[in-house]
Amino acid sequence: MVFSLVLIGLLGGVITGISPCILPVLPVIFLSGGAQSSRVSTDQEHEAAIGAPSSGSGLVIKGLPGVIAPKGAPGAGSVALRPVSPWRPYLVVAGLVVSFTIFTLLGSTLLSLLGLPQDFIRWAGIVLLTLIGVGMMIPQVMEALERPFQRFGTSGTQRPSNGFMLGLVLGAAYVPCAGPVLAAVSVAGTTGQIGADTVTLALSFAVGTAVPLLFFALAGRRVTERIAAFRTRQRLIRTIAGISMLALALGLVFNVPAVLQRALPDWTGSLQSRINTWLHGGDTTGESCVDGAPALGECGPMKPLDGAVAWLNTPSGPADTTVTSAGVPARAVLVDFWAYSCVNCQRTLPVIQQLHEAYAPLGLSVVGVHSPEYAFEKETRNVEAAVAEYGLTFPVAVDSNLAVWTAYDNHYWPSLYLGDMKGQNRYFKYGDGGKGALESHIRTLLREADPSLTLPDPLFASEEEEAGPRTTHTVLGSEGGRGFVGGGLSAGANEYALPAEQGVDTFALSGSWEVEGRSMRAASEGATIRVSYYGAHVTLLAAGQGAVTLRSVDGAATSESTVPLNGGATPIQLAAHDQAERGVVEVVVPAGVSLQELEILGNVCGNGRCGGGGPAWAEF
Repeated sequence: MVFSLVLIGLLGGVITGISPCILPVLPVIFLSGGAQSSRVSTDQEHEAAIGAPSSGSGLVIKGLPGVIAPKGAPGAGSVALRPVSPWRPYLVVAGLVVSFTIFTLLGSTLLSLLGLPQDFIRWAGIVLLTLIGVGMMIPQVMEALERPFQRFGTSGTQRPSNGFMLGLVLGAAYVPCAGPVLAAVSVAGTTGQIGADTVTLALSFAVGTAVPLLFFALAGRRVTERIAAFRTRQRLIRTIAGISMLALALGLVFNVPAVLQRALPDWTGSLQSRINTWLHGGDTTGESCVDGAPALGECGPMKPLDGAVAWLNTPSGPADTTVTSAGVPARAVLVDFWAYSCVNCQRTLPVIQQLHEAYAPLGLSVVGVHSPEYAFEKETRNVEAAVAEYGLTFPVAVDSNLAVWTAYDNHYWPSLYLGDMKGQNRYFKYGDGGKGALESHIRTLLREADPSLTLPDPLFASEEEEAGPRTTHTVLGSEGGRGFVGGGLSAGANEYALPAEQGVDTFALSGSWEVEGRSMRAASEGATIRVSYYGAHVTLLAAGQGAVTLRSVDGAATSESTVPLNGGATPIQLAAHDQAERGVVEVVVPAGVSLQELEILGNVCGNGRCGGGGPAWAEF
């Protein structure tokens, strides 16, 4: 168990260290963490740096790393800079991960004990980062900052400026993007449930994050040592490093890193999802109740929204999810967990707002739950500012104590939970993306509650067209049923009815069916299966005697054909296209005929699976 936690923490830290959210801090790590610790190896380089012959003592003149300018030496002014330790890259990175880990675990508790605002650490870090940036450019400022620490040195000497304090400041000021490991550590710190597992995750995450950051710091030193122009212009490097610190501090004040991160693709998103699965385990409720399932399922009851410290955009207090903000009875409920510094949440919020505006008058109740990841996100005034900045008009619960988060056993920002009018959770989604599927599920629930409801045109294009076609294989029985619009198939005899709307890559039933473990048998004449697909080839495996009727539905137009069955298992080709297309096919099945498997192929063909003899079912 401990080994698994260490491995998960290390991988989570490395992934965070190479993710887009680390980009704003890299110039500081590269220049101040690495370039400043470069070695100047020749007297000629010393001479070029200060414009005077070297003393030959091996000392590095003021402004160069290593030692201090001798008194009276050219270039030595009234302010002598402390030497730079060769361990500086390691110490800068160590300070960053140590302070960030401590503040994530204990920052909220310490601030509460001291009676300080929850965003005190962040603003203190930004102020100190600004002062250090100015000190890098103006030696007198740096001397004043370092004077309190000089008494810890020995008489007649000066301890090297090792960069550990700079790392501590960076760790306090900078907020990387959320991931499952960091979320687990942060939540434990907020709720006071810090145990051995949490500490293990935190420490291994810190080590994992340090690896890529140290790589960039050492790369900065290596580049500086290999390029003569850098070796002889250490004062310029210090100035540029100071400017980069000031730019980072100013950017943090105006939330510029978040804007940059939203503009970049999240190339580590899929890796973070895998870490989340390893850390918290997979689904145990069936194939229709998994993250981003293509079909609605029965995933347990929606949880109460109790425990929020404040409510926004709802003048009457806690939101009533039985009535929408438009004043109509709720036919579906969408709960969105978010945090305002979470970049993936920032990408999702405009989508949630659009869905709220379009469907609240038709019965969609949207509730945002702001669950903080960091201490400064607990401040209600900060949440109010974020709600105004993003133009949110739906009710928002300020879940600063993570009461609602805990009730849902949530683990990720953002997380979406979609419930029906009976209070059942029918769908959930972690992370951003999937807006087309989410809207399709909302429309399905609204129609389930009121079949006569007239819905507007969809807001979003299908995610399937955006992401490209995929291949799905479904066992048509109670042991499979992936993609069934009513959730998991129940064993035994059941009556079904076709829904008014159906999502892509799903199937629906009408009439009487006898469902077994790995097949289902038509129990009456006219029993029908309707398949909505996005792919190149769709094949159904049937068995029995008689003839099935295929009805291809294209808007208002339909075309029919029949396929005879000879008693054995027979692959029936429902659709065949040169490339992936969307379509709907209805198959009318005679009584006694059983259906066993359904496959929707994308653009990939091979192994005799695209036409001809039909799918190679033995492969599954």
